[in-house]
Amino acid sequence: MIKVLGIGNAIVDVLCKVSDDFLVKNSLAKSTMKLIDKDEFNKLLSSLKIEETISGGSVANSIVGLSQLGNAVGFIGKISDDKLGQKYEEGLIKENVSYLYKKKIEPIQTGTCLILITPDSERTMCTFLGTAGKISDMDVEESNVKSAQITFLEGYLWDEGEPRKAFDKAIKYSRKVAMSLSDLFCVERHKTNFLNLVKNKLDIIFANEQEIFSLINAKSFDEVITFSKGIQKNIVITRGEKGAISINENDVVEVEAKSNLDIADLTGAGDLFAAGYLHGLVNNLSTKECLLKGTELSSKVIQKIGARI
Repeated sequence: MIKVLGIGNAIVDVLCKVSDDFLVKNSLAKSTMKLIDKDEFNKLLSSLKIEETISGGSVANSIVGLSQLGNAVGFIGKISDDKLGQKYEEGLIKENVSYLYKKKIEPIQTGTCLILITPDSERTMCTFLGTAGKISDMDVEESNVKSAQITFLEGYLWDEGEPRKAFDKAIKYSRKVAMSLSDLFCVERHKTNFLNLVKNKLDIIFANEQEIFSLINAKSFDEVITFSKGIQKNIVITRGEKGAISINENDVVEVEAKSNLDIADLTGAGDLFAAGYLHGLVNNLSTKECLLKGTELSSKVIQKIGARI
Protein backbone atom coordinates (compact mmCIF):
# COMPACT_ATOMS: atom_id res chain seq x y z
CA MET A 1 0.00 0.00 0.00
CA ILE A 2 1.22 3.50 -0.82
CA LYS A 3 1.98 5.51 2.30
CA VAL A 4 2.09 8.93 0.63
CA LEU A 5 0.72 9.90 -2.79
CA GLY A 6 2.02 13.19 -4.13
CA ILE A 7 0.10 15.27 -6.68
CA GLY A 8 2.06 18.18 -8.10
CA ASN A 9 3.80 19.89 -10.96
CA ALA A 10 5.95 17.50 -12.99
CA ILE A 11 8.83 19.85 -13.79
CA VAL A 12 12.34 19.22 -15.07
CA ASP A 13 14.73 21.43 -13.06
CA VAL A 14 17.57 23.17 -14.89
CA LEU A 15 20.13 24.48 -12.37
CA CYS A 16 22.41 27.42 -13.21
CA LYS A 17 24.72 29.61 -11.12
CA VAL A 18 24.24 33.36 -11.62
CA SER A 19 25.38 36.68 -10.17
CA ASP A 20 23.07 39.07 -8.33
CA ASP A 21 23.50 41.40 -11.31
CA PHE A 22 21.89 38.80 -13.58
CA LEU A 23 18.72 38.91 -11.43
CA VAL A 24 18.67 42.72 -11.44
CA LYS A 25 19.27 42.90 -15.21
CA ASN A 26 16.38 40.50 -15.84
CA SER A 27 14.03 42.12 -13.26
CA LEU A 28 13.84 38.97 -11.14
CA ALA A 29 13.02 39.16 -7.41
CA LYS A 30 15.50 37.02 -5.47
CA SER A 31 14.18 33.86 -3.70
CA THR A 32 10.81 33.89 -5.46
CA MET A 33 9.18 31.78 -8.16
CA LYS A 34 8.03 33.53 -11.34
CA LEU A 35 5.89 31.94 -14.02
CA ILE A 36 7.27 32.62 -17.49
CA ASP A 37 6.41 31.63 -21.05
CA LYS A 38 8.51 29.44 -23.32
CA ASP A 39 10.13 32.40 -25.13
CA GLU A 40 11.29 34.06 -21.90
CA PHE A 41 12.58 30.70 -20.65
CA ASN A 42 14.67 30.20 -23.79
CA LYS A 43 15.93 33.80 -23.69
CA LEU A 44 17.16 33.46 -20.09
CA LEU A 45 18.71 30.07 -20.73
CA SER A 46 20.58 31.24 -23.84
CA SER A 47 23.08 33.22 -21.73
CA LEU A 48 23.61 30.63 -19.00
CA LYS A 49 25.72 27.54 -18.34
CA ILE A 50 23.71 24.54 -17.10
CA GLU A 51 25.10 22.94 -13.93
CA GLU A 52 22.62 20.08 -13.70
CA THR A 53 19.29 18.87 -15.12
CA ILE A 54 17.05 16.78 -12.85
CA SER A 55 13.43 15.65 -12.46
CA GLY A 56 11.89 18.14 -10.06
CA GLY A 57 8.74 19.80 -8.83
CA SER A 58 8.21 20.62 -5.17
CA VAL A 59 6.00 17.71 -4.08
CA ALA A 60 7.89 15.30 -6.37
CA ASN A 61 11.08 16.23 -4.45
CA SER A 62 9.30 15.40 -1.18
CA ILE A 63 8.07 12.09 -2.59
CA VAL A 64 11.59 11.10 -3.68
CA GLY A 65 12.84 11.97 -0.19
CA LEU A 66 10.17 9.70 1.32
CA SER A 67 11.16 6.91 -1.07
CA GLN A 68 14.82 7.27 -0.07
CA LEU A 69 13.74 6.73 3.54
CA GLY A 70 12.18 3.41 2.53
CA ASN A 71 8.51 4.38 2.22
CA ALA A 72 6.20 3.10 -0.53
CA VAL A 73 5.18 6.24 -2.45
CA GLY A 74 3.43 7.34 -5.63
CA PHE A 75 3.26 10.50 -7.70
CA ILE A 76 0.81 12.01 -10.18
CA GLY A 77 2.00 14.85 -12.40
CA LYS A 78 1.28 15.68 -16.02
CA ILE A 79 4.03 15.39 -18.63
CA SER A 80 4.12 15.10 -22.40
CA ASP A 81 5.66 12.14 -24.24
CA ASP A 82 8.70 14.19 -25.29
CA LYS A 83 12.42 14.10 -24.38
CA LEU A 84 11.96 16.05 -21.16
CA GLY A 85 8.92 13.95 -20.23
CA GLN A 86 10.82 10.71 -20.73
CA LYS A 87 13.70 12.07 -18.65
CA TYR A 88 11.23 13.06 -15.95
CA GLU A 89 9.56 9.64 -15.77
CA GLU A 90 12.90 7.80 -15.78
CA GLY A 91 14.11 10.02 -12.92
CA LEU A 92 11.18 9.06 -10.71
CA ILE A 93 11.24 5.35 -11.56
CA LYS A 94 14.99 5.27 -10.75
CA GLU A 95 14.07 6.56 -7.26
CA ASN A 96 11.49 3.76 -6.71
CA VAL A 97 8.50 6.09 -7.02
CA SER A 98 5.33 4.60 -8.53
CA TYR A 99 4.58 7.07 -11.32
CA LEU A 100 0.79 6.92 -11.61
CA TYR A 101 0.34 8.92 -14.80
CA LYS A 102 0.24 7.53 -18.33
CA LYS A 103 2.00 10.01 -20.59
CA LYS A 104 0.98 10.77 -24.16
CA ILE A 105 1.96 13.44 -26.67
CA GLU A 106 0.41 16.74 -25.50
CA PRO A 107 -0.07 20.02 -27.41
CA ILE A 108 2.33 21.69 -24.94
CA GLN A 109 5.76 20.37 -23.91
CA THR A 110 6.77 19.04 -20.49
CA GLY A 111 7.27 21.77 -17.88
CA THR A 112 10.70 23.16 -17.00
CA CYS A 113 12.02 25.28 -14.13
CA LEU A 114 15.13 27.40 -14.38
CA ILE A 115 16.70 27.48 -10.91
CA LEU A 116 19.09 30.42 -10.61
CA ILE A 117 21.54 30.05 -7.72
CA THR A 118 23.23 33.24 -6.50
CA PRO A 119 26.54 33.29 -4.53
CA ASP A 120 24.61 33.53 -1.22
CA SER A 121 23.02 30.09 -2.03
CA GLU A 122 19.53 31.58 -2.47
CA ARG A 123 17.55 30.22 -5.40
CA THR A 124 15.30 32.18 -7.72
CA MET A 125 12.99 30.14 -9.91
CA CYS A 126 11.59 30.88 -13.36
CA THR A 127 9.03 28.26 -14.28
CA PHE A 128 7.57 27.43 -17.66
CA LEU A 129 4.76 25.16 -16.48
CA GLY A 130 4.16 23.60 -19.88
CA THR A 131 1.68 20.76 -19.71
CA ALA A 132 2.19 20.33 -15.92
CA GLY A 133 -0.25 23.18 -15.31
CA LYS A 134 -2.93 21.45 -17.40
CA ILE A 135 -3.56 18.62 -14.95
CA SER A 136 -7.25 17.82 -14.52
CA ASP A 137 -9.53 15.50 -12.55
CA MET A 138 -9.23 13.00 -15.43
CA ASP A 139 -5.54 12.55 -14.53
CA VAL A 140 -6.33 11.55 -10.93
CA GLU A 141 -7.63 8.00 -10.44
CA GLU A 142 -9.96 7.56 -7.47
CA SER A 143 -8.46 4.14 -6.58
CA ASN A 144 -4.91 5.56 -6.35
CA VAL A 145 -6.03 8.29 -3.95
CA LYS A 146 -8.11 5.93 -1.79
CA SER A 147 -5.19 3.50 -1.39
CA ALA A 148 -2.78 6.06 0.08
CA GLN A 149 -2.48 6.86 3.80
CA ILE A 150 -1.83 10.54 3.01
CA THR A 151 -2.30 12.58 -0.17
CA PHE A 152 0.22 15.41 -0.43
CA LEU A 153 -0.82 18.34 -2.64
CA GLU A 154 1.27 21.19 -4.00
CA GLY A 155 0.12 24.80 -3.59
CA TYR A 156 1.97 25.73 -6.79
CA LEU A 157 -0.40 23.46 -8.72
CA TRP A 158 -3.61 25.04 -7.47
CA ASP A 159 -5.29 27.15 -10.10
CA GLU A 160 -8.80 27.90 -11.29
CA GLY A 161 -10.19 25.50 -13.88
CA GLU A 162 -8.77 22.03 -14.51
CA PRO A 163 -6.09 21.94 -11.74
CA ARG A 164 -8.72 22.94 -9.19
CA LYS A 165 -10.91 20.02 -10.30
CA ALA A 166 -7.91 17.69 -9.82
CA PHE A 167 -7.45 19.09 -6.28
CA ASP A 168 -11.14 18.73 -5.44
CA LYS A 169 -11.23 15.11 -6.63
CA ALA A 170 -8.06 14.23 -4.68
CA ILE A 171 -9.43 15.85 -1.51
CA LYS A 172 -12.78 14.09 -1.90
CA TYR A 173 -11.26 10.59 -1.96
CA SER A 174 -8.29 11.06 0.39
CA ARG A 175 -8.04 9.49 3.83
CA LYS A 176 -5.89 12.40 5.00
CA VAL A 177 -4.77 15.47 3.02
CA ALA A 178 -1.56 17.45 3.40
CA MET A 179 -0.62 20.52 1.37
CA SER A 180 2.37 22.80 1.03
CA LEU A 181 1.63 26.53 0.66
CA SER A 182 4.64 26.50 -1.70
CA ASP A 183 5.61 30.16 -2.12
CA LEU A 184 4.81 33.65 -0.85
CA PHE A 185 3.60 34.88 -4.28
CA CYS A 186 1.51 31.72 -4.59
CA VAL A 187 -0.20 32.49 -1.26
CA GLU A 188 -0.81 36.11 -2.24
CA ARG A 189 -2.31 35.08 -5.61
CA HIS A 190 -4.69 32.54 -4.11
CA LYS A 191 -5.16 33.85 -0.56
CA THR A 192 -8.96 33.46 -0.28
CA ASN A 193 -8.93 29.95 -1.74
CA PHE A 194 -5.90 28.84 0.27
CA LEU A 195 -7.48 30.12 3.48
CA ASN A 196 -10.62 28.12 2.69
CA LEU A 197 -8.52 24.99 2.04
CA VAL A 198 -6.53 25.44 5.25
CA LYS A 199 -9.59 26.03 7.41
CA ASN A 200 -11.98 23.51 5.89
CA LYS A 201 -10.36 20.84 3.71
CA LEU A 202 -6.79 20.04 4.73
CA ASP A 203 -5.50 18.00 7.67
CA ILE A 204 -1.80 18.95 7.52
CA ILE A 205 -0.39 22.24 6.22
CA PHE A 206 3.29 22.97 5.50
CA ALA A 207 4.39 26.60 5.33
CA ASN A 208 7.33 28.81 6.03
CA GLU A 209 7.00 31.84 8.29
CA GLN A 210 6.50 34.34 5.43
CA GLU A 211 3.76 32.25 3.83
CA ILE A 212 1.70 31.71 6.98
CA PHE A 213 2.05 35.40 8.00
CA SER A 214 0.77 36.44 4.57
CA LEU A 215 -2.07 33.90 4.56
CA ILE A 216 -3.65 35.20 7.76
CA ASN A 217 -2.26 38.78 7.66
CA ALA A 218 -0.45 38.15 10.95
CA LYS A 219 1.71 40.77 12.66
CA SER A 220 3.28 38.42 15.22
CA PHE A 221 3.99 34.71 15.64
CA ASP A 222 1.58 34.61 18.59
CA GLU A 223 -1.21 35.37 16.11
CA VAL A 224 -0.09 32.39 14.00
CA ILE A 225 -0.24 30.09 17.04
CA THR A 226 -3.70 31.41 18.04
CA PHE A 227 -5.01 30.95 14.49
CA SER A 228 -3.58 27.43 14.22
CA LYS A 229 -5.03 26.31 17.54
CA GLY A 230 -8.36 27.84 16.55
CA ILE A 231 -8.77 25.76 13.38
CA GLN A 232 -7.67 22.53 15.11
CA LYS A 233 -5.44 21.28 12.28
CA ASN A 234 -1.78 20.27 12.13
CA ILE A 235 0.14 23.31 10.90
CA VAL A 236 3.87 22.75 10.43
CA ILE A 237 6.01 25.87 10.00
CA THR A 238 9.68 26.17 9.07
CA ARG A 239 11.34 29.28 10.49
CA GLY A 240 14.85 29.26 9.02
CA GLU A 241 17.44 29.84 11.74
CA LYS A 242 14.68 29.77 14.37
CA GLY A 243 14.00 26.09 13.64
CA ALA A 244 10.58 24.53 13.05
CA ILE A 245 7.29 24.24 14.90
CA SER A 246 4.24 22.00 14.73
CA ILE A 247 0.92 23.30 16.04
CA ASN A 248 -1.32 20.24 16.10
CA GLU A 249 -4.73 21.16 17.52
CA ASN A 250 -3.65 22.42 20.96
CA ASP A 251 -0.18 20.84 21.08
CA VAL A 252 2.76 23.09 20.21
CA VAL A 253 6.13 21.41 19.64
CA GLU A 254 9.33 23.19 18.57
CA VAL A 255 12.80 22.10 17.47
CA GLU A 256 15.94 24.14 16.84
CA ALA A 257 17.63 24.51 13.46
CA LYS A 258 20.92 22.69 12.90
CA SER A 259 23.94 24.98 13.11
CA ASN A 260 27.37 25.20 11.43
CA LEU A 261 26.15 23.95 8.07
CA ASP A 262 28.15 24.43 4.88
CA ILE A 263 25.24 25.74 2.78
CA ALA A 264 25.57 25.26 -0.98
CA ASP A 265 22.03 25.87 -2.24
CA LEU A 266 18.70 26.34 -0.44
CA THR A 267 16.74 24.61 -3.23
CA GLY A 268 14.53 21.86 -1.82
CA ALA A 269 14.90 22.77 1.87
CA GLY A 270 11.13 22.97 2.40
CA ASP A 271 10.45 19.96 0.16
CA LEU A 272 12.83 17.71 2.08
CA PHE A 273 11.62 19.05 5.43
CA ALA A 274 8.10 17.94 4.44
CA ALA A 275 9.47 14.52 3.41
CA GLY A 276 11.10 14.01 6.80
CA TYR A 277 8.02 15.15 8.69
CA LEU A 278 5.63 12.96 6.66
CA HIS A 279 8.02 10.00 7.06
CA GLY A 280 7.67 10.39 10.82
CA LEU A 281 3.91 10.69 10.55
CA VAL A 282 3.31 7.54 8.47
CA ASN A 283 5.72 5.58 10.68
CA ASN A 284 4.02 6.64 13.93
CA LEU A 285 6.86 8.73 15.33
CA SER A 286 6.21 11.47 17.89
CA THR A 287 5.66 15.06 16.71
CA LYS A 288 9.12 16.01 17.97
CA GLU A 289 10.69 13.11 16.05
CA CYS A 290 8.77 14.17 12.91
CA LEU A 291 10.17 17.71 13.21
CA LEU A 292 13.69 16.43 13.87
CA LYS A 293 13.56 14.15 10.81
CA GLY A 294 12.36 17.06 8.70
CA THR A 295 15.16 19.27 10.02
CA GLU A 296 17.74 16.53 9.40
CA LEU A 297 16.70 16.06 5.74
CA SER A 298 16.44 19.78 4.97
CA SER A 299 19.89 20.43 6.47
CA LYS A 300 21.34 17.64 4.30
CA VAL A 301 19.86 18.92 1.04
CA ILE A 302 21.00 22.54 1.50
CA GLN A 303 24.61 21.37 1.75
CA LYS A 304 24.54 20.20 -1.88
CA ILE A 305 23.43 21.63 -5.24
CA GLY A 306 19.87 20.63 -6.21
CA ALA A 307 16.71 19.51 -4.47
CA ARG A 308 17.51 15.83 -4.05
CA ILE A 309 19.71 14.13 -1.46
